[in-house]
Amino acid sequence: MASRPSLKSKPKGKGGKRGSSAAEDEQSTAAVAVQLAKEWSTWTMKTAKVVAHWGFIPLIIVVGMTKGDEPKPSLLQLLSPV
Repeated sequence: MASRPSLKSKPKGKGGKRGSSAAEDEQSTAAVAVQLAKEWSTWTMKTAKVVAHWGFIPLIIVVGMTKGDEPKPSLLQLLSPV
């Protein structure tokens, strides 16, 4: 009877990566670069979301102040509740 192929990885001998080849090193470097790109893009998107969330209304106020006609209220008058 033929033996079945196993999906489990077989443990390597003692010593870890003694005989690692240049191709394996390139793959691990590429994997690290991909992981860093994913982390950077995730951080960028989260930061952009926060900036858009908290910066939209102030942006509208500033655009309205610069594009509008007279009378132009001061920034303190815009931000005060009275």
